[in-house]
Amino acid sequence: MQSRKLETIVSANIGTTPYTVALTPPDISAYKNGNTGVEYISTFDSGIDGPHVMINAITHGNELCGALVLDRLFKMQLRPSRGRLSLSFANVAAFHAFNPALPNDSRYVDEDFNRVWSPEVLDSARQSSELTRARAMRPIIDSVDFLLDHHSMHDPHLPLTISGMQPRSIALAKDLCVPEHIVVDAGHANGTRMRDYGGFSDPSSHKTALLTECGQHWEPDSEILAWQITWRFLARLNMVDHDLAQAHINPTPTPLQKTVRVTQAVTATGENFIFSEGLRGFSILPNKGDVIALDEGVPVLAPYDNCVLIMPTLIHVKPGLTTVRLGQLV
Repeated sequence: MQSRKLETIVSANIGTTPYTVALTPPDISAYKNGNTGVEYISTFDSGIDGPHVMINAITHGNELCGALVLDRLFKMQLRPSRGRLSLSFANVAAFHAFNPALPNDSRYVDEDFNRVWSPEVLDSARQSSELTRARAMRPIIDSVDFLLDHHSMHDPHLPLTISGMQPRSIALAKDLCVPEHIVVDAGHANGTRMRDYGGFSDPSSHKTALLTECGQHWEPDSEILAWQITWRFLARLNMVDHDLAQAHINPTPTPLQKTVRVTQAVTATGENFIFSEGLRGFSILPNKGDVIALDEGVPVLAPYDNCVLIMPTLIHVKPGLTTVRLGQLV
């Protein structure tokens, strides 16, 4: 079962977090007006034919790594060498509510911004802070050819790129060489991510999107990795001068990447969901029937040999929400 040490940490931090907030959110007020007519989105046009590329941050208001990367890009006055480059801060209202004393409370204002990206929801009569923002961003997102959407994770976990199902997205994730793990999935049953919106998930489209999970929300390493992925993304798409990109890309050889295809999600029936001792993100259960967790005392079993655990929720489990996704190495 889960270690006593972790249980102690959880019981002592209900409503807060057992994790250190080691990143400081940047002041993004200077980027509010932008130049697109949509607040906090700026687009720079090279005047030379090429794709429209977007780097997006703070889809969730407490995920700081992407905002720190964009702040650095703005300050160095990065401009594309071809096509158009958009730098976008998404859920700004949630980001402005970030409080390091209660860092979990500003993930969103009314609902998850990364579950509203379907035409049915965007065109509906529903109202929320996140939908208002998504509807404002939508015309710009519709024009984007390549999207890099930076995220981070609540619990410590090896970084990963979520590519979606299309071969072109998987290929782009592999071309970047980092992070080590690529997760192939079809999205979430409870709503559509920006990564899956429109042409990004259309087999007949050229549009391509990657969602990065750069590490634990507030660890400095998440910003370091987001910076590396950003420059590799821009270099791969020939959006910046080669020498400039190489000056920011770490030349250290990277591990051989592993691709995991998600087969199913596990949803908690109650709050008493406890993983078997030692299991973490990308743990592999070698045998079908191995115990993944106890859900209100009922065993959750591996459905096949070599079952990979993806982004397990180790603390603050809530009934009805996904606690872990299960996958197979490709």
